[in-house]
Amino acid sequence: MVCCDSSLYPYSPSKVAPIILLVVFLASTAHHIYLNIRYKSWRITATLPWGGLLFIVGFVMREISAFKPNHLPIFIASTCLLLVAPPVYAVTNYIVLGRVLYYVPYLSPIHPGRVISTFLGLDAVIGAITANGGARIASPDASPSDISIGKAFLRASIILQLISFFLFVALEGFFHRRCIRTGLTTDKPTPEANKQSKKLRSILYLMYTSSVIISCRHVFRVVEVFQGPEGYLAAHEWPLYVFDGAFMFANMLMMNIWHPMRYLPNDNKIYLSKDGVTERCGPGWVDKRVFILTLVDPFDVAGLLMRKDKDKFWDHEDEHPIVGQEMIGTGKGIGGNASAA
Repeated sequence: MVCCDSSLYPYSPSKVAPIILLVVFLASTAHHIYLNIRYKSWRITATLPWGGLLFIVGFVMREISAFKPNHLPIFIASTCLLLVAPPVYAVTNYIVLGRVLYYVPYLSPIHPGRVISTFLGLDAVIGAITANGGARIASPDASPSDISIGKAFLRASIILQLISFFLFVALEGFFHRRCIRTGLTTDKPTPEANKQSKKLRSILYLMYTSSVIISCRHVFRVVEVFQGPEGYLAAHEWPLYVFDGAFMFANMLMMNIWHPMRYLPNDNKIYLSKDGVTERCGPGWVDKRVFILTLVDPFDVAGLLMRKDKDKFWDHEDEHPIVGQEMIGTGKGIGGNASAA
C-alpha cells in the first residue's frame, strides 16, 4: 500500500526495519574496527568496516526517507548507498584470496597481486556503467529513450557483476582443487601439520560461504532489474531487507566470528613451505612485467607461450629463514609491518 499519493515507494515503507538493521550493522562495524586494530590488518580487511559504514548511513537515509517518502534526494541517497555497499564485501574477498595465494604461492594459478587488480578493474568498469545508467534515469530532463538506455546499462552492469563474481569463485575453486591434489588441505598425522591444514581449509570455506551470500544478493538484484518497477521484488519491501539487509549482515557477522586474519599472516612475504607445516619468510612474489601488461595479461599467457622461466623462490626454501627465527637477536619481528595486498 502506498503511504501517500506523492510517495516514491509503491508501498508504505517500514519505520522499524531500518532502525533494527542500523543497530546490528553499527555493532558489527564497531567490532570490525576493533579487529582491524587487534590484527593490524587495515590494509587487508579495512573494507569490512567501510562496507558497514555504508550500510549504516544507508539505513539512516532509509529511516529518514520513510518519514519523507516524497523527498527525492534522500530516496536516491538511501537507494545508492544500499546498492554500492554489498560489492565492497566482494572487494574484501578479492584481497583475502590474494593474500591466501601469497601464502601458498606454488599452487597459485595467477600472480596474487593480479587477483586484486584484475577484479577491481572489472568492478571499476562495472561501476562506471552503473553510474552512467543511474545518471540517465535520474536526470530530470531524461527522455523516454534516455531512461530506456539507462535501464539497459543497469541491467548490463548487474549481469557483469554477477559474471565477474562467478569468475572469482571459479579461480578460488581451481586453487582449492590444487590444494586437495597435493594434500595440503587434508588431515595430517601430526598436530602441527593438521593445524596448518585446518587453517587453510577454514579460510577457503569462509571465502566460499561469503561468495555464496554475496552471489545470492547479486541474483536478487538481477531479477529485480529485469522484472522492472512493476515487478514483485520492486513492489514489495521485504526482499530488500532480506537480501540487502539480513544476508549482508550475516556476511559481516561471519567475518566477526571467523576473521580472515585469524588464519593468515600479516606479511605477504611469509609463505607456507611445501611440507605444509613450516612458515618461511621469502622475498615475496614480484611481477617484473610492465604494470599495463599485468592488467592486460594477468595470467601471463604470453610468458607461458614464450616459455619464460619464472622466479620460483619457493623452490629454494632452504635459503629462507623460518618464521620466528629470522630476526633472532635483532629485537624485531616479521609481523610488525603488513605488506601491501
